[in-house]
Amino acid sequence: MRNITAWILSVLVGLAFIGAGAAKLSSQTMMVAEFQVFGYPLWFMYLTGTLEVVSGLLLFVPRYAGIGAALLACTMTCALISHLTHGQAAMIGAPLVLLVLSVAIGVLRDWSGLKPPRASSESSIAAV
Repeated sequence: MRNITAWILSVLVGLAFIGAGAAKLSSQTMMVAEFQVFGYPLWFMYLTGTLEVVSGLLLFVPRYAGIGAALLACTMTCALISHLTHGQAAMIGAPLVLLVLSVAIGVLRDWSGLKPPRASSESSIAAV
């Protein structure tokens, strides 16, 4: 059941971030305006869009889903901070939900990709 839940969340959240990142990378008017309101340079919108697309794709690869989830959690934390520091507290709903879902995916996937690989018993014996 845990694996099914992880896959469902990974697909839904991954598609959401790929879509949001694509909107930033294609310079959608709404995205450009939002980054201008925050006072961020245009290159930062493209960086954010790239992070969202790449991280969203990483959610589809179980071995690296933890890395994708961690990057997305950091991205959403920054989005929350941006909204709160610019008087947009009413806009924190979506970033907050996506932050929680990203952390849930990381937990369900045991933060895969963030932990060093375990040494096999054969390599441990060879090292002695």
